[in-house]
Amino acid sequence: MKKQLIPLLFFLCVFNAFAQNIEYAKEVVQTLASPEFKGRGYVDDGNKIAARYIAKQFKSIGLQPFNKSYHQKFKVDVNTFPAEMLLELDGQALIPGEDYIIDPLSGSLKGAFELIHIKKEDLLNIDKVKSTLAKAEGKVLLVDETSFNIENKEQQQQANELFNFIKYSPKISVAAVIVYTNSKLTWSTATLQASKPIFIVKKQLALENLQQVTININAELINYQTQNIIGYIKGSEEPDSFLVATAHYDHLGLMGAETLFPGANDNASGVAMLLNLAKHFKQAPPKYSMVFMALGAEEIGIVGAKHFVDNPLFDLGRIKFLVNFDLAGTGVDGIKVVNGSVHKQQFKQLVQFNTQKNYLHSVQERGPACNSDHCPFHQKAVPCFYLYTLGGIKAYHDIYDRHETLPLNEFEDYCRLMIDFYNSFE
Repeated sequence: MKKQLIPLLFFLCVFNAFAQNIEYAKEVVQTLASPEFKGRGYVDDGNKIAARYIAKQFKSIGLQPFNKSYHQKFKVDVNTFPAEMLLELDGQALIPGEDYIIDPLSGSLKGAFELIHIKKEDLLNIDKVKSTLAKAEGKVLLVDETSFNIENKEQQQQANELFNFIKYSPKISVAAVIVYTNSKLTWSTATLQASKPIFIVKKQLALENLQQVTININAELINYQTQNIIGYIKGSEEPDSFLVATAHYDHLGLMGAETLFPGANDNASGVAMLLNLAKHFKQAPPKYSMVFMALGAEEIGIVGAKHFVDNPLFDLGRIKFLVNFDLAGTGVDGIKVVNGSVHKQQFKQLVQFNTQKNYLHSVQERGPACNSDHCPFHQKAVPCFYLYTLGGIKAYHDIYDRHETLPLNEFEDYCRLMIDFYNSFE
């Protein structure tokens, strides 16, 4: 009777531990996506606030630092918008993040300007373009792309190339460009600054009668010191070989003084997975040393991961496998495995664990893609996966990626699957 009771008690303890982990995951996501963390960007040092929090979590869990510090510092150029921003069309103030976003390459501008209208399909008529640009010198060009449905790919490319030239070239002497669009407002970051501001405005207003725009944009291109946060657990048998878990902790930050991009799914959820795995393996040390990397500056060009592979804290050739977690907060439709077609044996192992234990709806294969922090490691021949969850909410790079609406509905089973995967390495 006692022999039967012990395994049962062990199972219940493990189950309860995971029940506690989901609460910890929710706490991590809520904290990182909170207004106090400023979107983990470069305005008001949100990035550094997040780094300090993660380093504190590493220390609390008991991870060891390399070279006496969890921080691996580096610098990055980033175009920021630190002050309150204003965009008014005929006296109607638009709401940043909801009604419009600013192109991350935008420069500064202040004043009231006349609007000059053109449709995107008119960019195929070079005479009309020249005439419109001549009238728009020192004014604001409003480009309506809502009806642009040219099917000819060469014409599409021609229009897009000319459009980008108009937006970004200092040779085009319009004061600013406004793009009127049906597309979702999806923001990003940039390491350069253009000569003029560019706004992307949601389709919501009658444009044909608009005559004036008032703009107040302060853009600051800064050289910012940021950091990767790295810690490890010493392996119980082969401490000089490594299993690695990575997740970027940075996000888009603030667009202006008040418009917050919280980044709950992207990628507070991945950091929550990283910290949950660290907690587990600290209590059950793996055969190999296990490294946990919260990487910086992913959103601005995978800079933190590139910095690490160029300045590694240990021999990259000693990495047995690396898994990068990005967008870990949904999962109703399973997960996608970038590099699944490259590392077929490891992908097969992942699928087998999932099938045997019925963790997730699916584990789907994908080929190589340089779209997250795994990429610089892959380019250095480090065996790696990038995993992201499928289904659920569509919030991404917008103001709606909030902790309140992030379900984390498959987080526990996802975590269990990854524990099985890491433990499978012999």
